[in-house]
Amino acid sequence: MAGEAQHLLQERMTILGELDAESFVPWIRRHAAKLGVSQVITHSGPDRIEVDLSGAPELIDMMEVGCLLGPINVWVETIDRRPVGNAGG
Repeated sequence: MAGEAQHLLQERMTILGELDAESFVPWIRRHAAKLGVSQVITHSGPDRIEVDLSGAPELIDMMEVGCLLGPINVWVETIDRRPVGNAGG
């Protein structure tokens, strides 16, 4: 527990594809909560969703894989990840 905060990552994940934002955004929120990753949706539309994530690097990787596999009614073409905030390192 004491070492949990030392390896937190902050990234913006941009998801591109044929997205049903009405169902995918709540799905993203639930998936992030299950993984213990903090999330803030900064943009949502039919072809692009942007979400700022904060958590352990391994969990953010799991979030990306989850979004790629995501719900059946979306088609994710690409996911771009980039650091946000003061991510050191």
